[in-house]
Amino acid sequence: MSGELSLNINIKEPRWDQGTFMGRAKHFFMVTDPRTVLLSSETLEEARVIVENYRAGTVKPGLTEDELWRAKYIYDSAFHPDTGEKMFVIGRMSAQVPMNMSITGCMLTFYRTTPAVVFWQWVNQSFNAVVNYTNRSGDAPITVNQLGAAYVSATTGAVVTALGLKSLATRLPPIVSRFVPFAAVAAANCINIPFMRQRELKYGIPVMDENGNRLGESANAAKQAIVQVVVSRIGMAVPAMAIPPVIMNSLEKRAFMKKSSMSVSGLETDLQERIRQLSPDTTTVYFNKGL
Repeated sequence: MSGELSLNINIKEPRWDQGTFMGRAKHFFMVTDPRTVLLSSETLEEARVIVENYRAGTVKPGLTEDELWRAKYIYDSAFHPDTGEKMFVIGRMSAQVPMNMSITGCMLTFYRTTPAVVFWQWVNQSFNAVVNYTNRSGDAPITVNQLGAAYVSATTGAVVTALGLKSLATRLPPIVSRFVPFAAVAAANCINIPFMRQRELKYGIPVMDENGNRLGESANAAKQAIVQVVVSRIGMAVPAMAIPPVIMNSLEKRAFMKKSSMSVSGLETDLQERIRQLSPDTTTVYFNKGL
């Protein structure tokens, strides 16, 4: 039929040209779109059927190219590329923005006490463990015992690293303590990701030709993949966790960010009168600006 959608659209690749910045940006925004987390199981299943049928050469009657691409990105957001299984919600890339914003904000805010450091590092590494397992490469199964051992090792390593850095920071300039969350996250990624994906290092991950045909499994490819993921995860944390400490440390040295004050003459008339009665010599009052 002349109105039927062409089967020549390559939905194995991103919709936009990855050789341009805008193409990569559009693709990234689609992959991480947090709205897809809210889609119903029925919508996800419909997208899966559309994509798998199209790949098999069957086009849903009346399907448009825009609808095909939307189904492709919905499918990619919820189903593992190697196993085809539906991924755990908070482990999906589309959940990264809301989850990481919340956890990172808490780690940067509550870093002064040991219980707070332990709790939020545990939360962060537990979340990272879910993400790393959910987005593992390859289709080799992992047993519950292996998964449990990997989680305990990674989370323990992260918490110990954070506490060690916090203890060290007490003997160094104050700004160093602000970098404890970032340093702990960076170190923990070096532990967490390889542990959670240790099976890939042993058995390898699928390698394919340029047409997507599977050629075998490679442990060397797994090593390179895991190193690249570790570096990218650390790089992703820099804007949110390494830059703010420098800015805040600089701002807090400035007068307007220090102990806040106001002339008595700038207060309400009745309060001025009360202060003149209680403390006639007071010309300036101080207050906590809050956080």
